[in-house]
This record gives sequence, structure tokens and C-alpha cells, in this order.
Amino acid sequence: MPKIAIIAAMEREVRPLIRTWKVRMIEHGGRRYRLFENVFENREAALICGGIGAEAARRATEAVIREVGPTRVISVGFAGALDPSLKVGDIFEPRTVINAADGVHTEIRSGEGILVSSATVASKGQKTRLAKSYNAGAVDMEAAAVAQGAEARGIEFAALKVISDAADFVMPGRMERFVAADGRFRAAKFASHVTLRPWLWGRTIALARNSAKASRALCGALASYLDREALSHPMPLDASSEFGLNPIDLDRTRNEPSAGAHTTASTQPHTQVTGKQ
Repeated sequence: MPKIAIIAAMEREVRPLIRTWKVRMIEHGGRRYRLFENVFENREAALICGGIGAEAARRATEAVIREVGPTRVISVGFAGALDPSLKVGDIFEPRTVINAADGVHTEIRSGEGILVSSATVASKGQKTRLAKSYNAGAVDMEAAAVAQGAEARGIEFAALKVISDAADFVMPGRMERFVAADGRFRAAKFASHVTLRPWLWGRTIALARNSAKASRALCGALASYLDREALSHPMPLDASSEFGLNPIDLDRTRNEPSAGAHTTASTQPHTQVTGKQ
């Protein structure tokens, strides 16, 4: 079967989708990962949560490619809005992903708009600068690393993000201080920090609500994406009996472009971003 590998940062981003998927442990580079697997029509999907940030995303991409040999890799998860018209829960499927660290562009054959990947959690002011520098609609921390990992191995790439914080949302503190070196979010440390600062409680509650709403929207969109891909890539008729498929069902296909991508180094000057995302 064709295989799709999905890389997220945290399980809470995709939990509504994967709660019924099979799970097994894999190891790569001295780190153990939970690998979630499921079948959508005639497409296998494998999902791994690698942690927050480019390095964690790069390691997770390598791990899942080595383990399942996918035909496509998708970066999914939360993103911050740079475009004020984007609201919490909106799905953002970019056509271009830009790495703010080096200006490398990845062009995708489907989608719309620009997603920029930054090294740290973007503050409100840094979102404004990123929007102006890259004409981007949203910002995340992992997509560019996943794109470059897939490209290095000649594998198709796509991205599917959901807005978890609006362009004018003010985070409850410098969030990167709660991210461990391996990309894990230090939830206990964050809770202790907020508990002693009552002025942060309102923003923290809002962030939790936004995250829950974004997670539900992302999982719905991702399930639809996987179903659509299964229908648009029918299994050969001689293989239908092996998987117990009704040949009539194989006619339910859609003529949609593939989500392949190619990565190029930008020749356009870009502003070095030192702020957070």
C-alpha cells in the first residue's frame, strides 16, 4: 500500500484523531517514539510526534522515513496566525514553506499561501515582523525541517496546519523556556510558573481553550485529507482481492493534483529573525 507519514510536534495536537489508532514503539538515534498507524481505504498512515522545534522535527522525520518508507511526508500541527484574517481553528494548507533561519523555500504543488518556520515561539511583535519580511500567513516551528528532511530523500512533502493563536494573541510568557532540549514541553514547569503569576491566568486559560479548538479542527481536516488521498489513489484491480476491497469502490476517485514539493535556496534577501516562534 502507498504510505503517508505524518509528523506532529505534540500528541495533544492530534489526540482526537489517533485515539483509536494502533501504536507501537520504535527507536531512532537513541530516542524512543510512539508510532501510531491506521489504514484509510487503500492508504496506510503512520503518525509520529517528535517534539517542538526544528531539530526534534528533523529527528522524527528521519525516524519515520526509516521505519515505514513513506511515499509522502506531511507536517501537521499548530501554527500562529500572521494574517489578521485567520482565526483560531482555521485550517492553513500552504503552497510555500520558508525556513526563516536560512531563507530556503519549499514549493508544494497544492495549497495556498506561505508558512514560515521560525526557531522560537513568536511574540505579537515578532509576528508582525515575520509577516512583513516573508509575506506569510502563518508561522510554525517544524514544517521547514520536515520539508528539507523529505526532500533530501526524494519524498513528496505537504503541510497541514491549524491556527492555534491569532495574530494579536499575547502568549503567557516566553514559551521556549518550557521546551526541553529534546523538544518535549515541560508542562509541570509551565504550570508552576503560571500558578505563581495570577496575571497570566486569563491568557493561559485562553491558550488552553484555543488549543483544544485547534486540535479538533486539525484532526477533522486531517481525517478528510487522508480519506481524499485514499480515494484519489485507487489500488490496482488485481490487488483488490488481497485487501478485501470491492472493485466497484475503486471507481470512487478524484482527479486532484499530488502534493509533491521541491526545495530551493531563496535568491531573495530576507530579514534575520531573532524573535520567538
